[in-house]
Amino acid sequence: MPEMFGHKLREFVENSPASVSKVTIEKGENLYNYGNSDGNVYLLESGLMKTVIYAKDGKKCLLSICTPGDSLGELAMFLPCCTETASAMKRSVVWQIPVVRFLEALADDELVEGLVRHLAQRVAEQQQIIANLVMMDSERRLGATLLSLARKLGRVHGSHLLIDDRITQDDLSGMVGTTRSRVGFFLKRFRAAGLVDLSPQAFLAVHEPSMAAYVEAGV
Repeated sequence: MPEMFGHKLREFVENSPASVSKVTIEKGENLYNYGNSDGNVYLLESGLMKTVIYAKDGKKCLLSICTPGDSLGELAMFLPCCTETASAMKRSVVWQIPVVRFLEALADDELVEGLVRHLAQRVAEQQQIIANLVMMDSERRLGATLLSLARKLGRVHGSHLLIDDRITQDDLSGMVGTTRSRVGFFLKRFRAAGLVDLSPQAFLAVHEPSMAAYVEAGV
């Protein structure tokens, strides 16, 4: 399972204190930048981070939102420069692992297996994003995005998944491939249909069964 990689990476961090360092990234700051050479693999200890690709005209595509236990920058092992920008959505702490040290750790067969499964899962997730762009309209893509985020970030509260961390409409538009104003319009429609709710207990409450049925109806 993909979680194996995070678990084995955590073991490496705990057992090799001289090989790693802890870095704090304030909200809005970048951990690494697209096009730069970095040479590190990172493990998110606390906080929330996002990975983004920017186009020359300023448009952006939000690739993923990372939570504690997630890794970032794995492609630094295979490519000369970063293919994305990673920035903090709130104050975050990461473990910084030099690629040369990480490659030495790959003598552990379980870590190798975890890495392969992890990268395969990342490819599958990106394939699903591409498929959604082709097969769904932007409103249903937003539904699929909210459902995915709720399952990753949310906590169970009855039939709802509560997302505590604030995700801006700008971030959502970057994930869905539409404008911020359209995201706001779709969210109003979702609230009217009972697919999402504003909750005093969280930033957003997603009604998982209803949203899943809505998304699946468009596939």
